[in-house]
Amino acid sequence: MAPRTNAGDHPEYLGEHPRYIGHYRLDSCLGSGGMGVVHVARSASGMKLAVKVVHARYAEDPEFRGRFRQEVAAARRVSGAFTAPVVDADPEAERPWMATLFIPGPTLADRVKRNGPMDAARLRRLMAGLAEALRDIHRVGVVHRDLKPSNVLLAEDGPKVIDFGISRPTDSELRTETGKLIGTPPFMAPEQFRRPRQVGPAADVFALGSLMVHAATGRGPFDSDSHYVVAYQVVHDEPDLTGLPEALAPLVLRCLAKDPDERPTPDELMRELRGEAASYDTQTFVPAPRDPGRGDGTGSGDVSAWGWAGAEEPEPGGGVPGPGASAGDGGGEGSGAASGGRAGAGRPVRRIGRRTALVAGGLCLAVLGGLASLALLGAPGKPPGHTAATQTAPARFGTWRTAPTAEGGMPHCSYGTGRLLCARAGEVFALDPADGSVLWRHDVEPSEPSRAPVAAGGLVHPSIDRIGALEALDPVTGETAWRHEAPEFGGLRGAGGTLLLTGADGRVTGIDGSSGGTRWSGRVPGQAVPYFSSFPGDPVAYATSMPGGGTRTRVTAMDPATGTVRWKADLDGALTPVGSAGGSVYFLAGDAVYGDAGAVLRYTPGDGSLRRTVLASPVAQAQATVRGTTVYLMGVGGSLVAVDPAAGTERWRLETGMSRGSAPVSDGRHVYVTAPDGRLLGVDARTGRLLGQTPPRLGAGADRVPASLPAPVVAGGRVYAGAPDGSVLGVDGRDPGAWQRTGS
Repeated sequence: MAPRTNAGDHPEYLGEHPRYIGHYRLDSCLGSGGMGVVHVARSASGMKLAVKVVHARYAEDPEFRGRFRQEVAAARRVSGAFTAPVVDADPEAERPWMATLFIPGPTLADRVKRNGPMDAARLRRLMAGLAEALRDIHRVGVVHRDLKPSNVLLAEDGPKVIDFGISRPTDSELRTETGKLIGTPPFMAPEQFRRPRQVGPAADVFALGSLMVHAATGRGPFDSDSHYVVAYQVVHDEPDLTGLPEALAPLVLRCLAKDPDERPTPDELMRELRGEAASYDTQTFVPAPRDPGRGDGTGSGDVSAWGWAGAEEPEPGGGVPGPGASAGDGGGEGSGAASGGRAGAGRPVRRIGRRTALVAGGLCLAVLGGLASLALLGAPGKPPGHTAATQTAPARFGTWRTAPTAEGGMPHCSYGTGRLLCARAGEVFALDPADGSVLWRHDVEPSEPSRAPVAAGGLVHPSIDRIGALEALDPVTGETAWRHEAPEFGGLRGAGGTLLLTGADGRVTGIDGSSGGTRWSGRVPGQAVPYFSSFPGDPVAYATSMPGGGTRTRVTAMDPATGTVRWKADLDGALTPVGSAGGSVYFLAGDAVYGDAGAVLRYTPGDGSLRRTVLASPVAQAQATVRGTTVYLMGVGGSLVAVDPAAGTERWRLETGMSRGSAPVSDGRHVYVTAPDGRLLGVDARTGRLLGQTPPRLGAGADRVPASLPAPVVAGGRVYAGAPDGSVLGVDGRDPGAWQRTGS
């Protein structure tokens, strides 16, 4: 969250507010709105925050308290990549408050007021950024309902949407009194005046259209001094688009359609903008560390991409320097395409099932900042059935990229039986880890996989998370080794050489992974419908449940081969097991509803000891992994955090700028994460410094959001990662800095 105004010692601040709210010191007042006052604040570690405190006169009003709870919940549901991430909040305090990350940059309202209307290049960038933000907001079921210039921050890495004070989940009751006008009339959609209880995501698209007219002209498409006149015009009149660039006018007009069903979705807006012959960079990137000498965004800073404070914007087409690049590095247009012959040429691919192999040639990776582009050219003369892997400039291991078929779908991969085993919608396939050549394919039911294949009992099991049938494949040929129908079940997990099948009635069956035979069957004591976690190298599987409604977690550790309970414990809080090492089990502790992690818990069953490490700020919807004695967390909003539970400290925190990332994976020296656009990031495990990243691999389905992001796979010094374009990438994991230099 950033300043509405640079208000200095605002009367609200001097008269009402203490020096501290929660654990945060209030430094100055940014401004006051209808619900509360926003302050610049500092955490105990010095992190800069924006803290919103509800006005004293409203703190006792049940409706305002309810609305504030809703604002906090809505802001937490959204990822944080296109908003101000929530760091902490207490809606139940005597003076309810919420702390968000401070984002330097002016509001769009201030930018237009001080510098005048935006030019066409900035307008396209703004519209693309806001469309992406709305997609992020809407996909978690939130409708903002008050998108306006003062609720848009122009940050260096793109626009951020703030103030969810009147937003609401699409599946909730409207927390407003009947007949009360909710919203800002010049930016409200017709349905907000006619039927406010039926407002959906399309209302935000209408507001986006109005906001674009304001950014281009300094006024709205429906302008009047009277809100009543504005309301009439919004419902009945055509918008005034005078002054809007011709290239954008048709798209903005569609956003301002009276019928919500006729407005484009954020995905459609992004496709339209991407299709224009406009030279602006819509690729996401991980920003370089912020220069400590820059302004703090309260009015003295310089956000050059938006023309703030008279700053000059680069000429269209000049691009934006990528991470680690200087302004003279040439910007976004890559140069020097590296290409080469296919890896594993002439090697036959064994195909099992009804599909034929397709060659994915002529693919091209998008450029990331100042990174060199990589041309992926299919070699002529290769018959169907051969891999489409492409060998790039060699590193110590050699870099390869394989597109097994021309179809999309993000592959989820694992390593086992000496092969890279991958699954995506409709198929499972095996790759040679050395060069990416496809060894075999096997058709499965065309449902989206949420897990990679599992190697158990010397066979490959593609049926994890699939309902109705269990199947095992020969790792050499891909042919079916055994298959049998299974009753409806609630979960399936591989643990060692055993598959743990949980039935809908809560009964668990241990199945031999090599033969498909039943090893044991029965109920797990204390677990109604157990869901298991297992970790590499750990012979125990862990079942967890929350019988206390999220106040405590029951953990049962059992031998998957025999069903014997090794130990059990009832631990306080909502806990999720994330790894084991050295005789201890590690859990994330946090919110049972939203999955936000506020602490890391280490439990040692041998002596019953328990150690809780509280995070400096919660990690939203965290995923985690354990390497040695360190726990690495990746959260929605882009926070990558390293925690040392033995010392009870947070070692480092990196804000990657991604909307979300995969579960992190570490080889001890580096931490690897997959981004939604297909980038693979390599981070120094000791310092948290970003060392390198590959270019994005979005493909034709760039407007689609993957349901889940597959974690990278680390094996034998290499790192492998799937991407939305359907490809799998193999790189040398020992030197992530070389990924940029080789254009991997």
